[in-house]
Amino acid sequence: MKIGVLSRDASLYSTRRLLEAGNKRGHMMKIIDHMRCYIEITADSPRLIYQGKPLSDIDAVIPRIGASYTFYGTAVVRQFEMMGVLSANGSDAIARSRDKLRCLQLLSKEGVGLPVTGFAHSTKDTEGVIELVGGAPLVIKLLEGTQGIGVVLAETYQAAKSVIEAFRGLDANILVQEYIKEAKGQDLRCFVVNNQVVASMKRQGAPGEFRSNIHRGGTVRRIKLSSQERDTAVRAAMAMGLKIAGVDLLRSSNGPVVIEVNSSPGLEGIERATGIDVASKIIQYLEQQWLTKRKTEEKGE
Repeated sequence: MKIGVLSRDASLYSTRRLLEAGNKRGHMMKIIDHMRCYIEITADSPRLIYQGKPLSDIDAVIPRIGASYTFYGTAVVRQFEMMGVLSANGSDAIARSRDKLRCLQLLSKEGVGLPVTGFAHSTKDTEGVIELVGGAPLVIKLLEGTQGIGVVLAETYQAAKSVIEAFRGLDANILVQEYIKEAKGQDLRCFVVNNQVVASMKRQGAPGEFRSNIHRGGTVRRIKLSSQERDTAVRAAMAMGLKIAGVDLLRSSNGPVVIEVNSSPGLEGIERATGIDVASKIIQYLEQQWLTKRKTEEKGE
């Protein structure tokens, strides 16, 4: 197969590992900077142009699209789909997962465990939203935040009110969530490939830090999930329509709750913590999809 990795930086660990895994399994791998692709929209033959030449020889793509490039990145993935190219994650699924509010609404609809979450537009409703999630301490999240940026723990009612009003004063959209104190600054990253959890790790926040992101000094170690945790992670990925996903869970007194579903989960932390070759599992999934597609085409379906 000829597989394109949609990535802006060839030096990133995840990008390099996908290239290595694909090459090792005998595929022709190509890095494609999706922000340098431009799109030709026609009735008969949609095309993508990259570095002045049509991208006409790609069988499948693995999107590695940063959150700040979601709109253009998903447009490029959608164009590949229109050209009949397989995508590890579909454009609609990526868009769903990137919209934090929509993501939570879809998970709620599917009955997936979640922290109690409030969302409001007017600062006149601040007191009501705080009460909705059980009062302080509570967590305030910017809808556009990533890697723990724009996530605030408000330990008192007055602090929560001040932060919410400050964010809304800047016209920033926020979520207000109950604080799961029993999680103790820990969360679980579940790496899902084709509706199966293939690797999992526990992330522990740095001392004095309630966020467990590795980028913020958190530490990681391999962990065995319960059957309920595995089921929750798979259901969350399926609710988004994602075949490749990093699902983040908290262990609450009411069972596992989902705090995020990531459509471009990093490989470095999970592979080093678990020793599992996750990159190869992604390539193997694409191989399965390619074989299924070929068999369908041969049958003329």
